[in-house]
Amino acid sequence: MNRSPRHTGTPSGSRFRTQGTGRQGPRPGTGRKTGQEARSAPRRQEFALPVTLTEPLPAVQTFTELDMPARLSAALGAEGVTVPFPIQAATLPNALAGRHVLGRGRTGSGKTLAFGLPVLARLDGQRARPRQPLALVLVPTRELAQQVTDALAPYARALRLRLATVVGGMSIGRQASALRDGAEVVVATPGRLKDLIERRACRLDRVAVTVLDEADQMADMGFMPQVTALLDQVPPGGQRLLFSATLDRNIDLLVRRYLHDPVVHSVDPSAGAVTTMEHHLLHVRDADKDTAATEIAARDGRSLMFLDTKHAVDRLTKHLLSVGVRASACTAASPSHSATGRSPSSRTATSRFWWQPTLPATTRTTSTAAAVPHAPASPAPSSPSCCRTSGARWTV
Repeated sequence: MNRSPRHTGTPSGSRFRTQGTGRQGPRPGTGRKTGQEARSAPRRQEFALPVTLTEPLPAVQTFTELDMPARLSAALGAEGVTVPFPIQAATLPNALAGRHVLGRGRTGSGKTLAFGLPVLARLDGQRARPRQPLALVLVPTRELAQQVTDALAPYARALRLRLATVVGGMSIGRQASALRDGAEVVVATPGRLKDLIERRACRLDRVAVTVLDEADQMADMGFMPQVTALLDQVPPGGQRLLFSATLDRNIDLLVRRYLHDPVVHSVDPSAGAVTTMEHHLLHVRDADKDTAATEIAARDGRSLMFLDTKHAVDRLTKHLLSVGVRASACTAASPSHSATGRSPSSRTATSRFWWQPTLPATTRTTSTAAAVPHAPASPAPSSPSCCRTSGARWTV
């Protein structure tokens, strides 16, 4: 349900002790929009999709119709995967045939296997040299890289192919060692892969198939220069698979420069979750960030608040609790600081806490999340403090 954002000043009967006077309306030059202005703001336009010159292969109904290695088909059966999702049914025949693919599908639509199975099938029986992977999967975040690796691991094992995850926030020495030992498939974020290439720990001159997953998010996060620099190092004759939740003009450059006669498949409407949400940007002094975040967190309903580090999550959660807002932290590896007083794993404790009917907020790192109750929201890209609530997204 897409509701207009509530007033973020100190409400009557507020549940927290204010640390200053609440704002009674938008300040001149703050960049904050009213609900009506937000609704009338122009949406990002999609570019004209390329025309497919070569007739695409038809979609399939089952995985058994696909021309894949027997061991890969057996692994699918062992995992209980028998009926393809729409984006898989549409793209797999063409991707397995070596075509370039441009696919649009929201998160959770099955894109990982849509590109993962063709990558693994193409590399069946091949062996990578040290520091020279044969396939590259670029993703915007560390968490997504791990999800892709976990999803593909059982199928890679079936074909005796090696996966390496190359992301920031983890030991670069271990990642360099994994590349030195040899990995057929590298799943990477652009920044860390660039660092390893500069250290001469990785080369892309033998990459035969390249995947861009969540390409629109990479563009939104400012990775486009790094992405294009990496793609320029990949041999031009290889296969390219680009998947995205939206096909706006941010990724037009990638399509025009790197995809040749692509098969285009779209299984979701162009107006995804991001375009159905109101966005508000508040320009505040650093000293006022806690007050602004607290006002947002203390409204009725649930909120998810994303921060960039575990320390920032723990600090904001402690602050919210100190002013009377019930909040719980969720980070990759820490006990949960919640009003329940429990100390199981952070994600388990916060998950239980989230579904309590009176919970106001949850705080998180951008790779996992801090919580305040409004309707559950989807993850946001990296930003200093971000809260998506009831059809609205606030960046402070």
